Amino acid sequence: MVTMEDVARLAGVSKMTVSNVVNNRGGVGDLVRQRVLEAIRESGYRVNVSARTLKSGRTGVIGLAVPEIDLPYFSHLADLVIDAAARRGYHVAIERTGAAETGEADALAHSRLLQFDGLILSAVALDGLDERLTEAGYPIVMLGERDFGGRFDHVSMPNEAGIKAATGHLADQGCRRIGIVSGPAREGVNVVTRRYHAYLDALTERGLAADPPLLFPLDRMTMEAGRAAAHRMVDSGHEVDGLVAVTDTIAIGVLRGLADRGLRVPDDVRLIGFDDVPEARFLVPSLSTVAPDHRWMAEKAVELVVQRVHAPSRPTGEYVAPFELVIRESTR
Repeated sequence: MVTMEDVARLAGVSKMTVSNVVNNRGGVGDLVRQRVLEAIRESGYRVNVSARTLKSGRTGVIGLAVPEIDLPYFSHLADLVIDAAARRGYHVAIERTGAAETGEADALAHSRLLQFDGLILSAVALDGLDERLTEAGYPIVMLGERDFGGRFDHVSMPNEAGIKAATGHLADQGCRRIGIVSGPAREGVNVVTRRYHAYLDALTERGLAADPPLLFPLDRMTMEAGRAAAHRMVDSGHEVDGLVAVTDTIAIGVLRGLADRGLRVPDDVRLIGFDDVPEARFLVPSLSTVAPDHRWMAEKAVELVVQRVHAPSRPTGEYVAPFELVIRESTR
């Protein structure tokens, strides 16, 4: 069995240096770190997780459970969470829940089975009173728009304020027939309902009518669904001069769909999204969007998990990310 001492001899460093690299601690230069990692690969060294867990009571792993992995927002979030965790000496295990109750329940079970130190859960389907949450036995930080009644640390998007700012921006640009491309669930408390009602409030505040034909619902919050919604909008004949897409992913599809029907953005229709995914600034035209501070969200979620690992009984808190409105070519 290859030991840490074997790796240290192979790399020409101390055992403490190997330990620092294995546990992702600071104080090790990049060249030395790479030399140790290469020695680990060459030797086949494996960390004895069971022994480390028995000694410290922790595995050094945080779970991240998100609805999808291939959507730009969640892949960007995962990258930021991994960075934030690494700076605190933790690794991240990612699980896809499919935005389904069974997937979220599986993530809870796997985190307990694999003895993760904590879980960051982007909950879509699980109710905040679900016993599986209360019986998890490890720190949980919630992401998303569900109301958990203060039972968990909760980091959320600036949904209402962000959509109001986006809708108001379109009105300031002279748009009077402002539509919204939204998701499938407009009941309960979720990202769709929060942003949809904020859109309605913004119209009212600007003295604009909320016209039901200007709501374009989607079965799925994907690019292809956004494209199909744009086709339906143009084919319906309803006049629309501004569009709010509840996510950038949807907005990217809408942009393609409008182009399919010969409409130009922003000349014929102004379009704004929400999330400021990295792809937004590279589109033609580049996409105006609500830009939550994703790095702040990732840092806060990891910080809260780590704090609760060390202080399980500390009070829970609600945290809303700051944002800015990024104005690009799609609304100018």
